Amino acid sequence: MDRFRYPIGLFEPVPNPTSQQRKKWIEDIAAIPGILRHTVHDLTSEQLLTPYRPGGWTVQQVIHHMADNDMNAFLRFKRALTEDLPAASSYREDLWAELNDYSAPVETSLVLLESLHSRFAVLLHSLHPS
Repeated sequence: MDRFRYPIGLFEPVPNPTSQQRKKWIEDIAAIPGILRHTVHDLTSEQLLTPYRPGGWTVQQVIHHMADNDMNAFLRFKRALTEDLPAASSYREDLWAELNDYSAPVETSLVLLESLHSRFAVLLHSLHPS
């Protein structure tokens, strides 16, 4: 089941990334919304409402979750840059996925992800490596 739950594997931290690795990761952040849009472009409503794994969320829920998660990550990151003692808050992802806004068209979250990742990439490019 873990190969379905974590299709690209578990997170493996890179303790001392090179400047090239950081640059590539920022490029990846900027590219993700376009890749996601292309991936789901031809899916039918039925396919969007299909769970991606047994007992898992639907494709539509995953897309909305990505927008929620990335909004939270962006805000946490900005707080870390601007506050002396930033709080890394969490949220109930499982309950958020049950709220009515997850029935909205995926286009709303795709547009949100495009804007959010664009801003995140601008911010990340502006940072000094230290």
